[in-house]
Amino acid sequence: MMRSPAAATGGSRNPGTPRRRSQDSWDVSRSSASSGSSGRSKSSSSSGATSGRNPVQLAAWVIGSCFSPLAVRSEKEDFTPPLTPSRCTYGSAPGSSHTTERRRSGSGIRGISSNTSQRKPGSMRFTMAEIHKATKNFSPVLKIGQGGSGTVYKAQLDDGTLVAVKRAKKNVYDNYLSVEFQSEIQTLARVEHLNLVRFYGFLEYEGERILVVEYVSNGTLREHLDCRRGKPLDLGARLDIAIDVAHAVTYLHMYSDHPIIHRDIKSSNILITDNLRAKVADFGFARVGATESGATHVSTQVKGTAGYLDPEYLGTYQLTEKSDVYSFGVLLVELLSGRRPIEPKKELKERITTKWAMKKFTEGNAMQILDPNLSPNPATTLAVEQIFELVLRCLAPTRHKRPSMRRCAKILWSIRKDYRELLFSDSFSQPSDQRNAIPNQKKEEELMG
Repeated sequence: MMRSPAAATGGSRNPGTPRRRSQDSWDVSRSSASSGSSGRSKSSSSSGATSGRNPVQLAAWVIGSCFSPLAVRSEKEDFTPPLTPSRCTYGSAPGSSHTTERRRSGSGIRGISSNTSQRKPGSMRFTMAEIHKATKNFSPVLKIGQGGSGTVYKAQLDDGTLVAVKRAKKNVYDNYLSVEFQSEIQTLARVEHLNLVRFYGFLEYEGERILVVEYVSNGTLREHLDCRRGKPLDLGARLDIAIDVAHAVTYLHMYSDHPIIHRDIKSSNILITDNLRAKVADFGFARVGATESGATHVSTQVKGTAGYLDPEYLGTYQLTEKSDVYSFGVLLVELLSGRRPIEPKKELKERITTKWAMKKFTEGNAMQILDPNLSPNPATTLAVEQIFELVLRCLAPTRHKRPSMRRCAKILWSIRKDYRELLFSDSFSQPSDQRNAIPNQKKEEELMG
């Protein structure tokens, strides 16, 4: 089931110390935002209703819950109960060194400092009074998204900072909403990367569960593919977005303090900035990967979104980082074709987009997959064929045949380089204004190291 993201990240590009690292010089950790000497964001811990939890209980908070028709909700026992409704907890993520309880007046410490970009993820403190003021009492005019788990509002803090306020759905009969809320807090507080949503803070107050994240004004990738955000994305922008997502997921898998599996990589969870770069959002389904020595997977109930789910995970209940790789392969097909993973209004043979696209590619008709909004040319033809070679590997039926996300990022980087070079060489036959629109590849390569 679709959930609505509305967030962005901030942070520097200082290199962090990776948890594990290959020997090649290309290093995705250079895109991570570091706080302190390490690129790993360490979660803090809350007192009050959370102070009695031991590390095992806190780690269990990372398991998300799914509300799609395919989801099996049976992980409630992995979580501690939600905070006592009569108290207001705010500030750092669960597990923080300080949590304060306030009375219902909502007065006290201000929500944000003037230097938001240097604050540790989840370290800001909010009151219900501040949230009501920022959202104009949750005005429908400020609503920017709605999904199965809650509603997202555009808000402005006292210092003028624009934020997105995610208000979890109120349902006293459904504890899974609280489970997902806690999971998202715990994951967001542990990660910090240029291409991941930036987390400011949270608040639990009686029946309210609030997340505050940075606001991104340019919508989701799905909205852009549906042409609801201005002119269609060209192939160069789509390659940039794919690489950004690959960097973000590589960071989750390899450079966070423990491997994190997102479990819900999809176009509606990819936020687009004003300069058409991507940030991965929505960590309600995220799960810590295998951490024991020699372990290859974690066994868990199936959670995710129909059309993006790894069939091996669906059949065996064994979750690995390669489940995210499968979802990423579906996303690549979406970027190339513009189609959703499931198209119920298409004729039967075209309803499952990945199956339709793979058949076209293996028959030698790769360009029939291309989004009609993209103009075919030699550079595009080469890029589509190269991307689909990667897609076939990502969508392999068994995880052992799929590449790592790090490998996906490196391949896409090479594809983009070839695309730009061929596009540039072909551009001399085009008007000068079109030639000037070609991105400066050398400058970006220098920035990425």
